[in-house]
Amino acid sequence: MFLHVAVLALALLLYRRYREAKRVPNKSEKHVYITGCDSGFGSLLARHLDKLGFRVVAACLTDKGEDQLRKGCSDRLRTVHLDVADHGSVAAAASCIREMVGEGGLWALVNNAGVSLPAAPCDWLTISDYKAMLAVNLNGVIDVTLSVLPLIKKARGRVVNVASVYGRISPIGGPYCVSKYGVEAFNDGLRRNMAPFGVEVLCIEPGFFKTAMTDVDMILNNHQRLWDRLSQDLKDDYGSDYLAKVELMLKSRLVNMLDGDLMKVVNCMEHAVAAVHPRTRYSAGWDAKLFWLPLSYMPTCVADRILSKEAIKLKVSRI
Repeated sequence: MFLHVAVLALALLLYRRYREAKRVPNKSEKHVYITGCDSGFGSLLARHLDKLGFRVVAACLTDKGEDQLRKGCSDRLRTVHLDVADHGSVAAAASCIREMVGEGGLWALVNNAGVSLPAAPCDWLTISDYKAMLAVNLNGVIDVTLSVLPLIKKARGRVVNVASVYGRISPIGGPYCVSKYGVEAFNDGLRRNMAPFGVEVLCIEPGFFKTAMTDVDMILNNHQRLWDRLSQDLKDDYGSDYLAKVELMLKSRLVNMLDGDLMKVVNCMEHAVAAVHPRTRYSAGWDAKLFWLPLSYMPTCVADRILSKEAIKLKVSRI
């Protein structure tokens, strides 16, 4: 019995690999719009898809990001300036893309742009902190998608949304998890709405990777800035050694968790864009597959118990 199950499982795995290996034809006729291409995953994906022959439209926030991409890629790649938090900028970029793609439409949009700070306990933050991040990580994703959705429908193409393992479970306070949960919800609703039009909507859920967004010094500077603006009563609640404990935890734990192979995420993105049969969701990184994803399915009391171990190490002075 066990042997039969093992053989069946192996056969299904081989079939899945065979099915997922097929790539779409006529790449040189397909335009792919990628946000957040100044660095990190976006820059790598733009270069990777350009080498594969796609017509990449790389959206950057800075002139430096645009210049670096143009120098390192083929003449097929085009760049546009984009601030996803500015509706006028989003509309202007969409107008440029409409002229580029013509009647063929837009094959794929990859919503990659995002920020990770401010991050801190909820009672350290203001509503302005939440609004600033949601404007980029959630509203920006929605605005950019809606701005080019008619072009994607015309091509019967794809929307690829980059969420996070933190879109499945919230180990920390602050707006980051809120924004990524929102991306997951927008992704699910859009996928079901667009299915009748032949548009596929895919989601990438990376674990912890070594990028500018996970730079330890940047995170510590963020904590220090937020700490400095707290009232004395709130500082007393957390204790004068709280920041030192956070620094120790980040340097001893987070650094060791970070995966330096960014191509694990880029390969998921490429598959979502280029595969004939893409997956609905991609868990990028072993921590995502073996820890965060299983943890998100556990009973709340179990997940709280596991995640509270770090909170205990940072235990506040008043309980």
